[in-house]
Amino acid sequence: MAKRGVMEVSLIFPPAEIIQRYYKGLIYLAARTCYSEKTPQQIWDEFLSDKVPPERVHSLLTHVIESGHHSTIEHISFTFAISGVSRALSHQLVRHRIGVAFDQQSQRYVKYKEALYVTPPSIEQNPDALQEFERLRDTSEAVYHRFLEMGIPAEDARFVFPNAVTTNLIMTVNLRQLMHMAGLRLCTLAQWEIRQLFKLIRKELMQADPYFGRLLVPKCVPLGYCDEKRNEDEHCKIRPHRNSVFRVWELYKQGKLIERGK
Repeated sequence: MAKRGVMEVSLIFPPAEIIQRYYKGLIYLAARTCYSEKTPQQIWDEFLSDKVPPERVHSLLTHVIESGHHSTIEHISFTFAISGVSRALSHQLVRHRIGVAFDQQSQRYVKYKEALYVTPPSIEQNPDALQEFERLRDTSEAVYHRFLEMGIPAEDARFVFPNAVTTNLIMTVNLRQLMHMAGLRLCTLAQWEIRQLFKLIRKELMQADPYFGRLLVPKCVPLGYCDEKRNEDEHCKIRPHRNSVFRVWELYKQGKLIERGK
């Protein structure tokens, strides 16, 4: 019987003390450089010597993030170790290319003694579907090992593996791209496994520095409304759909909305 993979995410660099001591300062440095006569060296020295009040740093960071001046947050990045996720997930994840780097476990060069698998909840909760899934999964693994014994190269034997086989990755991503990725993948309409991945990524950042963890939210949160066509019925209640927002706006422009208290 094949073993099931367990998704794990670890923020491996930088350590929390580096994030807490320097990362807000790097964003502050980038933003201040744009609008100050001082040199970047002078601005950085002031920050390191604690001459800049923390509330001033926080205020500037809030301003640049809310205003969309996001080039300033590309200067900080995070490296995550990701394991126990399916190949189906990794195919989605590596579609993100700008501001992110990946290295992934190779099925070509790794010979699996015992492959691990991810079982979708919808299959796991259906006894008949689960039985079929496990039968095909076990068959593919048995054929893989027979191929290796027959001298078939691992890069060819792997062709019998399903998308459920787990993989491991290293991902380094700057904050701007991470916020973009989280905005898409934390959406309630995202695929369940990659959504779980970004919940764990957010948890890791929250533990390192809650300020950065709180920036990882579904895209509708900063946008103020949902723009997903599949949510036109508003079954997800995080934010109203843009159709509802635009209808209310049209009524307001036409003077058909009654102000509260009148």
